[in-house]
Amino acid sequence: MTTQDEIEDSSAPLIEHLAELRTRLIWSAVAFIGAMCLCFLIWNPVFNFLTVPVCNALADRGQECGLYLIKLQEGFFVAVSISFLGGFVLAFPVIGYQLWRFVAPGLYKSEKNAFLPFLIASPAMFVAGAAFAYYVILPMAFSFFLGFQQGPMLPETAATEAVTGGDAATSLAAAGIIFQGSVQEYLGLTIKFILAFGLCFQLPVLLTLMGKAGLIGARGLASMRRYAVVAILVLAAVATPPDVVSQVVLFTVVYGLYEVSILLVRRIEKRREADLRAQGLWVDDEDEDEAT
Repeated sequence: MTTQDEIEDSSAPLIEHLAELRTRLIWSAVAFIGAMCLCFLIWNPVFNFLTVPVCNALADRGQECGLYLIKLQEGFFVAVSISFLGGFVLAFPVIGYQLWRFVAPGLYKSEKNAFLPFLIASPAMFVAGAAFAYYVILPMAFSFFLGFQQGPMLPETAATEAVTGGDAATSLAAAGIIFQGSVQEYLGLTIKFILAFGLCFQLPVLLTLMGKAGLIGARGLASMRRYAVVAILVLAAVATPPDVVSQVVLFTVVYGLYEVSILLVRRIEKRREADLRAQGLWVDDEDEDEAT
């Protein structure tokens, strides 16, 4: 019997693969729906946790922390949004495990050992990016946005301005600009920041996985530094408020992750070269040029 016949005999029929995929999808959906229902029951504490950055920024200005329901159904949709996001986060380990169980039988042992660390590193880096957005970027962003407020003038101050003949620009300050945020709008902005930074922190995982697969090299990444700088600057301008501090922080962090990716890919290439040299399969560039 030929090797091809052995492969065909040992491979599962397509219907079995589809049945296995259906089973994995069902378990993933059950885990997600269950986690979503759980988060719906505790959406208030989760929302209170997400409002800590803006409440601290308001407290620094001597203001009370309060968000408003602009629409009647807004509170329900906020609870659903939190349940959806929280359900995905809680169910991600189960979803990742089901994905691994579906893919693992088709991988060699060496491929399993190479892929598994990335499966673990991806959620860890996402959590790190989300935590960085929550504890560093959001306080700076909300402090910047709230800086455009102007308090209304006190009655005695307004009377003094009227007697002394204050100009029109000064009297306009009596109108006041006070933050009265929408619950749903605030939640959408906060989730946007958290997701954006969580995805940005996937950069080392993605580039290292591509380097492991041989799709990119450390030399190529290093030669693309100037383009990476421009792309990261654009990302910093879009993902953060227009204040220099938060943009510089985001640029520094993401560019640092890019440099870390180059080091990780270079390490992978050195390890691959060492293995090929040990097997006598490595060909130096100079030897290849001489052969041609």
